[in-house]
Amino acid sequence: MNASDFYELASGRRRGVGASLTRAALRVAETPYALAMSWRNRRYDRGRAEMHRLSVPVVSVGNITMGGTGKTPMVAWLARWYRRDFIRVALVSRGYGATISRNDEALELEQLLPDVPHVQNADRVAASRMAIEEFETQLILLDDGFQHRRLARDLDIVLLDALEPFGFRHVFPRGILREPLSGLRRAGVLALSRADLVDAERRRAIKAEARRHAPDALWIECRHAPGGFRSAVGREASLDSLRGKRVGAFCGLGNPAGFRRTLELAGMEIAAWREFPDHHNYTRDDVESLRRWTASEQIEAVLCTHKDLVKIELDQLGAAPLWALSIGLEITEGLPELETRLAKLRPAPEDD
Repeated sequence: MNASDFYELASGRRRGVGASLTRAALRVAETPYALAMSWRNRRYDRGRAEMHRLSVPVVSVGNITMGGTGKTPMVAWLARWYRRDFIRVALVSRGYGATISRNDEALELEQLLPDVPHVQNADRVAASRMAIEEFETQLILLDDGFQHRRLARDLDIVLLDALEPFGFRHVFPRGILREPLSGLRRAGVLALSRADLVDAERRRAIKAEARRHAPDALWIECRHAPGGFRSAVGREASLDSLRGKRVGAFCGLGNPAGFRRTLELAGMEIAAWREFPDHHNYTRDDVESLRRWTASEQIEAVLCTHKDLVKIELDQLGAAPLWALSIGLEITEGLPELETRLAKLRPAPEDD
């Protein structure tokens, strides 16, 4: 079952006896997972589980839902914001089963932020300490860190995807929540990503519901701003260059609908579409399948995300050029207040 099929099931849009029975079974499986997450959070909240504080500030970027909410553009924006003042920032993440090779998010961030070290380790406390010692890091950006409570943080930024902010109001596997919504109370900043993909009334409704769980959190809204296309060898193309052409698109994301909507709003007419699982590692068979797909659909160009491109590392799929959509983050509401929060964590200037 791909992500879109699961979303149809979890949302209740898929009807019928079979779908209802499946949701009921998933609801039974949800209960122990939700209870376990609540018990774990209570242990940290009451000081029964140890949290490790570092010698430098820690800013965490995370989700309360599974799948893509736009963490990578936010992490890149924050790193660049601090780097403007020449603060030595390091990224720390767990990774997704990466061993010898770097995973997609690490490769993408390395290209976006060549002057920012990125340390991946299942033990993020040890990774952060290593970054401080080896790189003289002055501030840690913890990627995908909201549920990682062992490492104390000075600011928790939690992204809510405007297209499905509350995970169908069920914890996995019945929905896509990583923990019950009550966990939002730990957030210092709630960031509504892809805010431009819903209308003002929907944004107000999301904000009101989020505020019930996190009344003291700063509320900001963001949009993913397409900036053009980039190839695996570094060639660039404008958005206008592909408008009106027969294009295909594919992605391996937790929320493929968000990527498709972004392409459509950028003026792309998607003639063919394919989905792969989140963090998919593309094999030779996958690439051959994509080549046959582009030929059979008579596609003039193929579009994907930067995360997909760094793993495929090809400039063409058959006769069709392969392009990744370049995405930047634009904060459309709450920017001055966010910058005030970030500035409070700015390290003091060092003596010459």
